[in-house]
Formats: sequence, C-alpha cells, structure tokens
Amino acid sequence: MRAVVQKVKKAKVEVNGEITGRINEGLAILLGVTHQDNESDAQWIASKISGLRIFEDGNQKLNLSVKDIKGKVLLISQFTLYADARKGRRPSFTAAAGLEQAKELYLVCGEMIKSEGIEVEYGKFQEHMMFSLVNDGPVTILLDSEKLF
Repeated sequence: MRAVVQKVKKAKVEVNGEITGRINEGLAILLGVTHQDNESDAQWIASKISGLRIFEDGNQKLNLSVKDIKGKVLLISQFTLYADARKGRRPSFTAAAGLEQAKELYLVCGEMIKSEGIEVEYGKFQEHMMFSLVNDGPVTILLDSEKLF
C-alpha cells in the first residue's frame, strides 16, 4: 500500500461539481493499493498517518501529529500510485489492485484512521475527481507498507 501524505491548510475533492470531501488544517492523503496488500498493510499506513509528527509545536519544530492538532484527513483513492512508467511512454497499471480489493482496503484504512479519533473525509472511489489543496510548508511524505521508500 502506498500513500502520498500532504500537510494542508485546506483541501477538497469534487465529483461532477459536488464536493464529496473537504477539510481545513490536516492531511490530504492519496492512497494506492496493490494486489498483495491486506489489512495489516492498511493498519501500518493508518498508524503512520495518525502518528506522523509533521505539524509545528510552540517552538516551530515539526513535533505534532494530525491527532495532536485535532486536524482532519481527506482520503482519496489513487490507483496510479502503482503506475509503472519504466518502459515506453504509456504507464502500465497492472500492479494496482482490482476494484473490489482496492475499495475494501481503502475503506478499511479510513476506518482505522477514524479509530484513532481523527475525522476522515473521502473522495469518491472509481470516479473522476477534481482535487485541490493548499499544501502547508510544503510538506509531502511518501509512505509504502513494504517500506520501499
């Protein structure tokens, strides 16, 4: 499982002109699922997201988590995080999990983040989304449950 974690001042996602998720201060997460992922991968990612200390404390040090600041998470499915563009010019998406598995683990990950006491907003699975954000810092962290980076 892969996640692009972005510290934001605000973020929103729209589908067909309708806002499906909106947050102010918190984390905007793009989440990708691959074939071998399971609930333990979702738990690892959710735990990392909940505990990442990337918000400033009173001394301007990155020392607080989204939970500490009572921020929110905007979780968006992103199968293209498993794109393979090493050959040719058209990426292959064969490493991305199938729809059923990906949707299930995407929702499980969201529930695991919620279980940490963090409010979660969502994109809309398998829809064309318009995603906008104001990245704070900018701070962007890449996570991979296989610890590839």
